[in-house]
Amino acid sequence: MFLKNHSIVPTYEHRRYNSSTSGQFQAKLAIKNVPGPDWNRTIRDAENLVGYESSFRSLREFLGNENAVIGLKLQERISCMHPLFNVSKNIPYLDDKLLAWGLLVLLVSKATAHGSDVQIADHKRGNAGVLQSQRTLAQVTETVRTSQLVHQAIQNLQSCGNAGNDLSGDSDMVYGNKIALLGGDCLLARAFQQVSTLRNQELILLMSSALRDLTESNFIGDRDDQNNPLPGKPLSGVNVYTEDVDSLDELNFGDLDDNIAPLQVQGNLGSAEREWSLRNLLAGGSLLGKGCQGTIMLAGHQEHLQRRGYLFGRHLALAWQASLDLQPFLGTRLLEGAKFSLVSAPILFHLEREETLYEEIEKGIQSVDNINYAKVHRIVAQGPGVEKTKVLQRKHSALATRILHELPLTDARVALENILLAMQEL
Repeated sequence: MFLKNHSIVPTYEHRRYNSSTSGQFQAKLAIKNVPGPDWNRTIRDAENLVGYESSFRSLREFLGNENAVIGLKLQERISCMHPLFNVSKNIPYLDDKLLAWGLLVLLVSKATAHGSDVQIADHKRGNAGVLQSQRTLAQVTETVRTSQLVHQAIQNLQSCGNAGNDLSGDSDMVYGNKIALLGGDCLLARAFQQVSTLRNQELILLMSSALRDLTESNFIGDRDDQNNPLPGKPLSGVNVYTEDVDSLDELNFGDLDDNIAPLQVQGNLGSAEREWSLRNLLAGGSLLGKGCQGTIMLAGHQEHLQRRGYLFGRHLALAWQASLDLQPFLGTRLLEGAKFSLVSAPILFHLEREETLYEEIEKGIQSVDNINYAKVHRIVAQGPGVEKTKVLQRKHSALATRILHELPLTDARVALENILLAMQEL
């Protein structure tokens, strides 16, 4: 075995499966004969295992205080209308219902342990089986993710009179945009200043490429005037959907060969599973995958295991996104005024089956507000897209679990397995 310093902990009796073939993995994940782990308890146990609270206390306090100030100012000036006011609802370490990338990086750190050639000084500063440098990288991963959420709150003022040029620098929308722009930049500066303290050129290059992917995710495909993404027009006769777990090995956008180079975008829009995978790999899967790869790099392990770490984070991020995409379509009715992503998996899968729905989507070329969301929700909820998304989530969960089973049985590995299982119960 290529891993060192593992303590085998045969605990957590509610584990439900062992290493097996891909077909057996899919069957075990698809059929839930017993209740799965409770989500909140699973996350709480995982946090306690790696000391997550202490690792992120300074970041929580920093963002908590900053959000409090921003929220107060926006309430006073914009009557809560600027999108930045809702950003804190989407920050994982300020909302226990969301999955924090930093926690996953810490769990991967503990599950893979560290090699014997790790610097002695770093080893002494480690606790709970995680090196201090790995805790720094986990915090960087979460900070970069948060900066993306903050930047996405910036509003395009082209729809305003004279393209917004008549607005004063102290106007509500301009003021909110300034906070979103400078706030996101502040977080990015903080993150990469922390990366630089690790003095690892390969890691800096890796995390910089993750930032490039996040940026590119905001520019692929058609978008409305506020940069809300619209699905690619379905390609006639193209249907690569399959329930075979191993089919995901074919979803290679160049990152399976070289994940530092930009992902290949051309030819993937309009094909439901490939478009969805590409969009969400750029928008977060790359960041989590490279965070997991980077923490294994800091532990002194060989490139083979680093690459497995990238693949694990890649599949886990996509499994999580598929779970999120399902939520709006699990009910029969959409709350009045509610919206959902038009590039979510259920919609893309439905468009692959019924291209006529694209006529409604095209109404959002100028603004997605022109789309009848209730109509789209009703059609998609009754179509095949929901079930295909459930299968998609199980496929990525299965491959993430397969990679975990290459590691010795430890409490950290079991915690990651439980997160994958609990994800199916959301």
